[in-house]
Amino acid sequence: MTERVFKILPDGDGESRPSRLIPKACFTTEATDETTQSFYEAEDGSVSTGVWECPPCKMDIDSYPVNEMMTIICGALVLTNGEGVQETFGPGEVVYVSKGSTLTWHITERLRKYYMTSS
Repeated sequence: MTERVFKILPDGDGESRPSRLIPKACFTTEATDETTQSFYEAEDGSVSTGVWECPPCKMDIDSYPVNEMMTIICGALVLTNGEGVQETFGPGEVVYVSKGSTLTWHITERLRKYYMTSS
């Protein structure tokens, strides 16, 4: 197994690329410039890490596609679980979402986050 150690920078590594995780209809402002700066992806796609940025949006997710741990760098995220419990997250806070979770994902201020996903 190859070991890799690297620093994930909050402003990325200058290699951002468009990301299309959020459907256009879900953006709540005219801005739709969602980006990802990937720092690592396992060959089999089972683990991914990097920096993701997205303008305000809101979408219902029936089944979250991955396990994800994220740390909010800037912005605000409101998550509402399937039972209607709502929690707001901001800079410096760590969020974990389990694969298969039902939730509403609502970015209320442009969000930048570190992420690590596993399938």
